[in-house]
Amino acid sequence: MAKSPRLGFAKRRLGAEIGDVAAIRFYRNCLSRTCLRLGSDPRWRTLLSVTPDRDLHGSGLPRNIPLMAQGPGDLGQRMHRIFERLPTGDVIVIGSDIPAIEPSHIAQAFHLLGRADAVFGPATDGGYWLVGLKRMPSPPNAFAKVRWSGPHALADTLANLDGKKIALAATLSDVDSLPSFQALQGSAQRLVRR
Repeated sequence: MAKSPRLGFAKRRLGAEIGDVAAIRFYRNCLSRTCLRLGSDPRWRTLLSVTPDRDLHGSGLPRNIPLMAQGPGDLGQRMHRIFERLPTGDVIVIGSDIPAIEPSHIAQAFHLLGRADAVFGPATDGGYWLVGLKRMPSPPNAFAKVRWSGPHALADTLANLDGKKIALAATLSDVDSLPSFQALQGSAQRLVRR
């Protein structure tokens, strides 16, 4: 999942702390790197789901990945829509601002999902950078009444899946604030340059 990499639209909270231009540069590099590293892996099919829908073919989006509109609604509604639209089978949705993400993280998550109803990649801030669901015959509504962008997002989502078998993948950091940007800036720049 990605926001259109437009100045003032994506990474606004980070932009307030490091400047909009620096924030969008970081985001574009991270999005590009993620698509390059994960999109070429033959173990899965990669799609890039973009919001807002009108920017689906806008500048700054990677061209090596098939694109899909997220549609309207809050983050939970948009994620649920992705799970509903795709063919039956296991689906994993990830964020686009996770500099440390590697193909091995996705492979591990698919492996864990093989033995569970859902898999989550916890984020250090209480949210999650990855969610995977079994989708037969249809995905559960895991995203209702979730307090997004805060320390309760993972706990709220897990509460919606009470009684389901849950697996946890690696804990990674997303970049939404100056401290998280400073902590990961060096590694993100090295990964983008590869």
